Amino acid sequence: MFPVPMAPALIAPACFGAALLATLVLAARCTPQAWWRRPNARALAVLVLGTSLIGGALWWWLAPPAAAAAASTAAPPAPGPAPLAGQRYRVADALNLRAGHGVGARRVLVLPAGSVVRATGRRDGDWWQVSHAAGGRRVDGWASSLWLRRAEERGQ
Repeated sequence: MFPVPMAPALIAPACFGAALLATLVLAARCTPQAWWRRPNARALAVLVLGTSLIGGALWWWLAPPAAAAAASTAAPPAPGPAPLAGQRYRVADALNLRAGHGVGARRVLVLPAGSVVRATGRRDGDWWQVSHAAGGRRVDGWASSLWLRRAEERGQ
């Protein structure tokens, strides 16, 4: 038997309603009749636990996957602006210049806030390859673009 298509708003109430009915039938068949002569905490626990477990299983089986539905309707993320080769950028806060892209790469140099770097034009996601003139020598490395501002941009 295959699941019947339903409106998404009706799936949860239908699942837990069916679960309550199934729990009552199973409790009547599988537990001693003495448990059900008068209302008590044990009977309430059986009903709540059974309804929750069976209803959760039914909902998991019948409900459309939220991640797949969201992924099919969402637009892919737009990449940020690409660094222009030769463009100058100012470091917003102390920044690690790394040998490769990613936080696991070896740190080559720590650039203080306000340092100026030039983009080479290469990028990998948010990581840009930049060069910096330090102590009369040129140091190339990778930096997170989240910490770079255009050189002409004013600090906040």
